[in-house]
Amino acid sequence: MKIAIGSDHAGFKLKETVKEFLKTSGIEVIDFGTHSEESADYPDFAFPVAEAVAKKEFDFGILICGTGIGMSITANKVAGIRAALCNDLFTANCSKEHNDANVLCMGGRIVGEGLAKAIVQTWLERKFQGGRHERRVKKIEEYETKAHSN
Repeated sequence: MKIAIGSDHAGFKLKETVKEFLKTSGIEVIDFGTHSEESADYPDFAFPVAEAVAKKEFDFGILICGTGIGMSITANKVAGIRAALCNDLFTANCSKEHNDANVLCMGGRIVGEGLAKAIVQTWLERKFQGGRHERRVKKIEEYETKAHSN
């Protein structure tokens, strides 16, 4: 498994924790930045991570900013991305099983290190259930295709 990860300054510390957790779990991780707590704009990291996932260069992406909201809004502008803001285990589970999310977003000012690791583990272990959920995801994909062809 190969994961693209990125954060702004507010998510930097949590990104470093998550990155180390993934590496110790045997998962390949490529860090798209930021590389410090110096002020940085979340779109500068969300777009490259989301684009790399959309191009299938990575299996999944993880994005972290202060609340996770900016990252999720930005990543979802990229065709083919289903970025989910998950700050608890229930939403992490549902985002994969029901929504087939391919980018996980979290809030560095919201989620502690232990919970973040549990969210990431839950999110990576879950599989898309398909069925009625597949019909809904396909509607999103169809709209996206139509919107980008105009």
